[in-house]
Order: sequence, then structure tokens, then C-alpha cells
Amino acid sequence: MQAIAQALGVPCEYCHTAQRGVGEPEPKKDIARAMMAMTREINARVASATGKSAEATAVECATCHRGVAIPRPLHRILQETIAARGVDAAIEQYKDLHARYFGASAYDFSEAALVALAQPIASGKPDQAIAMLKLNLEFYPKSAQTYAALGYTYTRKLDDSTAIAMLEKALEIEPGNGVIQGQLEQLKMYQRRK
Repeated sequence: MQAIAQALGVPCEYCHTAQRGVGEPEPKKDIARAMMAMTREINARVASATGKSAEATAVECATCHRGVAIPRPLHRILQETIAARGVDAAIEQYKDLHARYFGASAYDFSEAALVALAQPIASGKPDQAIAMLKLNLEFYPKSAQTYAALGYTYTRKLDDSTAIAMLEKALEIEPGNGVIQGQLEQLKMYQRRK
């Protein structure tokens, strides 16, 4: 049980909510039992499919949970926060999660994570994408990928001069990046004049 609590990053009382022997329902214990049965079934299927022992390929609670009671990808958490409470709340949430979980492999705090979150919203809500990309630069100030994404996002705001500046910054960081070079040349060729 200690391994389960550690894998979920919770104390024992997270599941064991009722006093022992009183017969009150404990829904989280029921969920835990179902999850333990699920991991047994997965391990049996993996062993059968690979021909390897369950010990060699075992799925454990930590495989998915990684210290988080309800495991969800970081970008989904932030998308929901943006939709419900706005981009400023998502920025604060990211900073809080980063402070609590960075280095624990609970969430993907790599430089690509916020870029992947920002790219799909850049066309429809460029200001939100820009806010998330600027947040990424706080943690990865030399991220050519982030500057390139900012370049694209500023084109969605019809701000080609800022887009060009962002792509030039990306090329300062990665001078041999042909993709960014091509984007910059194309944007300069078709730049809108204000």
C-alpha cells in the first residue's frame, strides 16, 4: 500500500476515508481495487504478447500516475484552465505545477510542451498563444522553437514586423535551421505593409 500511495503522491487517508470496521463507503478504495485489477490484466496481456515475464515489462501504479493522484497530460490541464478561467490563470497554474513537480517526471515540462499547447490556438486566439509562448521563454530563454512559434503567431495578428523579429531571434539561436530560414525568407517576401 505504501508503494501505491507514493505512486499517487497521496497519504493513506486519500483512499482510507472511513474508520476501520464501520462499513462506510470508500469510493477511492473501490477505484484503487479496479486499477489494481487493470494493471494485473495489462501485465498478463503484455507478458502473453511479448513472451517476457511480467517482471521484465511490468506496469505499475507509477507507470501512469508518476506522483499525481489523477494523471493527465499537462497540456490538457492547461487547455481546460484557459477555457474555464483564462490564460492568466493557466500561466499561474503552470508556474505552480512547475514549482511543485519539476524534476519528478509527473508532467512534461520540456521546452516543446508549451509550444505544442500554443500552436493549435495561435490561429484563433493568438494573444493566448503569445502569453503561453512568452511563459515558455521564462524557462527556456534560448528556445529557437519558441521564437519560431511566436513568429508564426504574430503573423496571425497581422504583425509581420514582430513576426520577422521573432524568426530572426530564432535564427540567432539556431543559425543553421533551414526551416526557420525558409519561413523568414517567405515572410519577408510577402510581408504586409502597414
